[in-house]
Amino acid sequence: MRVTKFEHATLTIVEAGRTLVIDPGSYTAPLGTLEDVVAIVLTHEHPDHWTPDHLDRILHTFPGIPIFGPEGVAKAAAGYEITVVHPGDTVTVEPFRLEFFGGRHAVIHESIPVIDNVGVLVNDSFYYPGDSYAVPAGRSVSLLAAPVGAPWLKIGEAMDFVLAVAPKRAFGTHDMTLSVIGRDMGRARLRWAVEQNDGELVVLEPGEATDT
Repeated sequence: MRVTKFEHATLTIVEAGRTLVIDPGSYTAPLGTLEDVVAIVLTHEHPDHWTPDHLDRILHTFPGIPIFGPEGVAKAAAGYEITVVHPGDTVTVEPFRLEFFGGRHAVIHESIPVIDNVGVLVNDSFYYPGDSYAVPAGRSVSLLAAPVGAPWLKIGEAMDFVLAVAPKRAFGTHDMTLSVIGRDMGRARLRWAVEQNDGELVVLEPGEATDT
């Protein structure tokens, strides 16, 4: 599988000429030409992870494709047909097998309600937790997209998350709220964490890709 990082939290995964889109949100520029999109995953309802404009552009070219997300997404995106998924669910949209984990967004502050969030494991190989530290327990992760900056993120907790997942390779994502210095500092901390289990940190800028 080929995984491409776009601005902030948006990712595409391509396998056998077909594409899965994850979290096309407000900090991400309009996506260019996409190959045969077969599904969209929205990990949660926050606008930096989905916008109507992004969904409309994708659905205009690929009408009728399924959109998977937790119940909070179905309520927030009421104008779209959302297939609700829960932690423990597995769905297949060829050539992708999607397994969902977690259930709740990381806590930002006690004054802010905690919303639904699902992490997604794609083809038992690539994992993205959305806005959470949900670990895909019992799974061997080849490639991890690890959040590196957010209002809810403490870098020590992000490091512990990477240590717990113990991927073979990882790259930093969820990073548009950071300065260049802050982003590079966060990447360095994640590099240390992934290397503790003999893994490798891959540095990806928007539009760059790596294989699982």
